[in-house]
Amino acid sequence: MWYTGLVPEKYKRKPNTLCFVCKIPIYRRPVEISKNEGRVFCSMSCYGLSSRKEGPCAVCGKLMLASLNKKTCSRSCSNKYRIGIKYKLGRPKDVARTFRILKLRLFEERGKKCERCGYNKHEILQVHHKNRKRTDNNVENLEIICPNCHYEEHLLKKFIKKINLEK
Repeated sequence: MWYTGLVPEKYKRKPNTLCFVCKIPIYRRPVEISKNEGRVFCSMSCYGLSSRKEGPCAVCGKLMLASLNKKTCSRSCSNKYRIGIKYKLGRPKDVARTFRILKLRLFEERGKKCERCGYNKHEILQVHHKNRKRTDNNVENLEIICPNCHYEEHLLKKFIKKINLEK
């Protein structure tokens, strides 16, 4: 006898729970219901809706999809949110500018050449911290050296230590 696709009524499963999102009656295995603490879904779209992370707009309070740093729902709310913000006031975190000023000050004091080998192309000279702390910008801790000497200082010493440990 060939199967026609019609299932007799006595073999149909009766709904035993409701979809967590749309509240449609569905059947799920009791183990699955207990494992998911009652959070069962009728379809992938209902599961997707339950997984959405939404947050309120900082200006109008309308719900929007939460992403990494999104605070507003639209360009108009963004413009309202930014009123009064002064950008680049004092440039507090401009590390590149700070190091450039430091480098120029060292050039005036010590000359425009490598302090170890005497290389004199000042465009590529680098500032080296002797105690390896980048926040310690005392003049005594700083040294102007060329990229070759800087490589020897940092990477070559590590490489030599690694070779000695292997032996």
